[in-house]
Amino acid sequence: MTLDKIFVILLGFFGVITTYWFFFGKKEEKVEAKGSIDIKVEGGYSPSYIIIKKDATTTLNFLRKDPNPCLEEVNIPDFGIKKFLPLNENVPIVITPKKKGEFPYSCGMNMYFGKISVI
Repeated sequence: MTLDKIFVILLGFFGVITTYWFFFGKKEEKVEAKGSIDIKVEGGYSPSYIIIKKDATTTLNFLRKDPNPCLEEVNIPDFGIKKFLPLNENVPIVITPKKKGEFPYSCGMNMYFGKISVI
């Protein structure tokens, strides 16, 4: 086997590993909120998976750092919430979930997502 064939095989192997890691290796960051939680809006939501307790009033503090117009709005449809997020301003959203389950939230264009898990 020649050097160029070995190089192509190694390059292909690393390409497959990188593709697998990029699409399947990312894990959701799960954070339990106790009273309030800060959510940074920059290329998505961080943390993107929030755990809260049923019947507990929780304040979600969204701070948008990304000028992308897609992220200027957050929608939490199960709670009837649609809020504008001004750049570099903290926007508190208070929720008190009455039932258990997983409730998605997203940007105004449904390109970036997060999840609220009520236990």
